[in-house]
Amino acid sequence: MCGIVGYIGSRQAAPIILDGLSKLEYRGYDSAGMAVFDGEHIQIRKAVGRLKVLENLTHGGETMKGYMGIGHTRWATHGAPNNMNSHPHLNTAQTIAVVHNGIIENYIPLKKKLMDKGYQFVSETDTEVLAHLLDYYYKDNPLEAITKVLHRVEGSYALGILFADHPEEIYAVRKDSPLIAGVSAEGCFIASDVPAILKYTRTVYYVDNQEVVKLGKDGMKFYSVDEEEITKEAVRIDWDADAAEKAGYEHFMLKEMYEQPKTVTDTISPRIRDDKIVIEELKMTDEELAAVKKLHIVACGSAYHAGVTGKYVIEGLARVPVEVDVASEFRYRNPILEEDSLVIVISQSGETADTLAAMRESQARGFKVLGIVNVVGSSIAREADACLYTWAGPEIAVATTKAYSAQLAALYLLAIKLGVVRKTIHEENASELIRDLRRLPDQIELLLGQKGKIQRFANRYVGAKDIFFIGRGIDYAISLEGSLKLKEISYVHSEAYAAGELKHGTISLIEEGTLVVAVSTQPKLYQKMISNIVEVKARGAFVMAVTNEENKAMEKASDYCVYLPETNPYFANSLAIIPLQLFGYYVAVGKGCDVDKPRNLAKSVTVE
Repeated sequence: MCGIVGYIGSRQAAPIILDGLSKLEYRGYDSAGMAVFDGEHIQIRKAVGRLKVLENLTHGGETMKGYMGIGHTRWATHGAPNNMNSHPHLNTAQTIAVVHNGIIENYIPLKKKLMDKGYQFVSETDTEVLAHLLDYYYKDNPLEAITKVLHRVEGSYALGILFADHPEEIYAVRKDSPLIAGVSAEGCFIASDVPAILKYTRTVYYVDNQEVVKLGKDGMKFYSVDEEEITKEAVRIDWDADAAEKAGYEHFMLKEMYEQPKTVTDTISPRIRDDKIVIEELKMTDEELAAVKKLHIVACGSAYHAGVTGKYVIEGLARVPVEVDVASEFRYRNPILEEDSLVIVISQSGETADTLAAMRESQARGFKVLGIVNVVGSSIAREADACLYTWAGPEIAVATTKAYSAQLAALYLLAIKLGVVRKTIHEENASELIRDLRRLPDQIELLLGQKGKIQRFANRYVGAKDIFFIGRGIDYAISLEGSLKLKEISYVHSEAYAAGELKHGTISLIEEGTLVVAVSTQPKLYQKMISNIVEVKARGAFVMAVTNEENKAMEKASDYCVYLPETNPYFANSLAIIPLQLFGYYVAVGKGCDVDKPRNLAKSVTVE
């Protein structure tokens, strides 16, 4: 989950590296470091804490002169955040420098073998093994040394490497961790993600698994793990560079919440033509789609919560059975994949390690995989049999908002399409669903306009110790996401429960003044939810209800009510999540938390 940036060219490297790392700090912010070749030696600077500490230490990079270098912002896995464990890591002679995103799973036996050969280690990290292993194999041929190391290490990695006696080259390689290479008239770049270099170039290459790239001032070459040169096609990035900036908002998270109407529009509009759902990316005929007998949705975190919503919507509209799995559990439970099943993997980054592994496991068993992904050219986008992009643009805040909303929209499109081809949705009903789908962006905009009301309520719960979210059916799915949003950015203990489970133990946790957020958007379940609210209020709970405008009975049953515009019940989560996102955000702001960079978290989980 760390961030890597490298540059070689005609400009001073350190300021460019720092600027790139600032766009990747969402990937890790325990410490940061740079290695710059000054013409004679590899100069190293490291700092514990946010990138700003490294910027101050190097006066914005001005004290590190040189035209080639690599940088790193860390999310700690092996060893505490300190200068010794921070990247870059060096060999003993300080002639080889390495930055690493990922985990070397067999680093302990490799470390022991190297120690037996006289190598001394100064850090607790798995990455230092790579620096010494490169040193062990290095015989004045960087490519040969790198490929030998690749044959020895197990795990996931994206590496940036400097060799002091090859001062015109930077090397990079990846396996299961994201890495891109970019080129401009001023030089060549490597980075973990596009926003890091978008300011300098829009021409990028996506480095594939076990490919090595050699960067020079005037261009780059790609090699296989067998040291054979390969040809790659460049990709033109069309993202608006301003999309990766705050644009006057206090936090990226708030900005990205306000981008949700556009995100949903951009995701659904290209797939609605002549009042029909057209998803060419599926690469399946209507007959093939109708023949699917079961869906398996696999994802992590918020993407998993989108998948839980997808299960309710797809089963309800298309009458296809759906299983939803947390990706980290999927392949280890030896799942039963039946004939004519379709696997759907959901990931904002397209690089989520557990989701990637689940996809590859499914494909190895001979099943087709559809990826729902935001990042163009990511691993899942390239390896899946078909890819449905969400078009959310760059999402910088660690806590997802707009990418989650785009994932919901993509699942709605898929559900309607499946229902039409399976003839469980009649033409008139499909038109009504599409009409409601098109109305969602304006309705989301309307709810975002209520931020002042939500902020005032959130200010009352800045000191809360426990908050519970409850819902039934689809509302349980949205409760999961609402609870996650709150806990990951505000550090308030929060849980989500299926409301019917309250009396089976959970209600014992309710005490005087406990806030219970009750989501109730399904008309058939209004009365049952009111019964649950009565139960918790009888134990002293204060209840915030999120419900539809028509459900006036909820106002009497609850203590505080947020009303949603009218929409099809299957789409209600796209509206209910807005006040819950705002609530979590303003509780976190009120507590003084770093909303965009919550503790212990990183944006793209590229390790298992």
